[in-house]
Amino acid sequence: MNNTLTAKPRYELLDGLRGVAALVVIWYHIFEGFATSPYDQMLNHGYLAVDFFFVLSGFVVSYAYDDRWGKMSIGGFFKRRLIRLHPMVIMGAILGVVAFIIQGCTTWSGEQSPMSMVMLSMLMAMFLIPAFPGQGAEVRGNGEMFPLNGPSWSLFFEYIGNILYALALRRLSTKALWFVVVALGCGVVTFVMADGSGFGHLGVGWSMAEYNFVGGMLRMGFAFSMGLLLQRTFRPRRVRGAFWLCSAVLVAVLAMPYAGDESVKWINGLYDSLCVVVLFPLLVCVGASGVTTDKGSTKLCNFLGEISYPLYIIHYPSMYLFYYHYASWSATPHTFSEVWYIALAVVAGNILLAWLLLRFYDKPLRAWLTQRVIKNSKFKIQSCD
Repeated sequence: MNNTLTAKPRYELLDGLRGVAALVVIWYHIFEGFATSPYDQMLNHGYLAVDFFFVLSGFVVSYAYDDRWGKMSIGGFFKRRLIRLHPMVIMGAILGVVAFIIQGCTTWSGEQSPMSMVMLSMLMAMFLIPAFPGQGAEVRGNGEMFPLNGPSWSLFFEYIGNILYALALRRLSTKALWFVVVALGCGVVTFVMADGSGFGHLGVGWSMAEYNFVGGMLRMGFAFSMGLLLQRTFRPRRVRGAFWLCSAVLVAVLAMPYAGDESVKWINGLYDSLCVVVLFPLLVCVGASGVTTDKGSTKLCNFLGEISYPLYIIHYPSMYLFYYHYASWSATPHTFSEVWYIALAVVAGNILLAWLLLRFYDKPLRAWLTQRVIKNSKFKIQSCD
């Protein structure tokens, strides 16, 4: 089979928006260490950034690959997706085990985790094999699928979405895809309005406990399929200032305080539903309709797009250390006002580390793997795919 695939232009504004969402996620995780419950968490809806990522992923995967199947096999698609995503999955696992060893290999309850289980947990994280609560490999004792690098859970579902796309979703007619999107959208709304998470929100999928796997599948299934559908049916309409407009809306939406309170959790569930089912697809359409109009905004969007994935997947190991030493529920509790400068350094350090890993690890490794694994391919790896 001829593996030669020509590169496509990127949606630069979507790259930039992905970077904005990744930055909000970091701050969401910073403030998570000072929350006493999901109801008083600062940047309260930062978890919805994952749903935005899933919509973007479906959109750009469809854009990058829908018309290439005549030149590309299913195996070729999987190779390209692994090359694009997996080097940073492995790096996230390595950083996670380093951080856990620095922490002393102790669970949140203060017990010691055997080094054999830590190594097993790292190996499972490298292959995106989830740990179950209570198993030896669930070394932090917090119920996470990937206790060394929590955000890997979304990559676990991202891989499932890519598999479903290659095997089935891409083959569906637009009418059938509409049916899938509507059905899954109803599932998402039902899940959150029925309080499937127990907290009136969609912050699920990070564990294999109880409702999480079903909730994670609904989140990914709807958002990823919606992205595929948008790419098929989307017709650009020029929107001036689209990047700044969409960025402002996205930050405001993710920073929104908890809607209602513990006694009326359905209000927050309704907010989450509207964001995921209506607003995020609209933001993707508006972002895809805009273009950068000057060198400065072009460079900014390109930079944000390039570091967005590395930043998302490698930042959490430092969060564990931050929580362990400085958060309000650490052994020596602090308030955010006491350690804001450390939090700022953590964010800045993660941005720098993401750029360094992108420049000296991820890009060179992906280029080498592309030449070695996808022989004679002229397909250019780019951030949009």
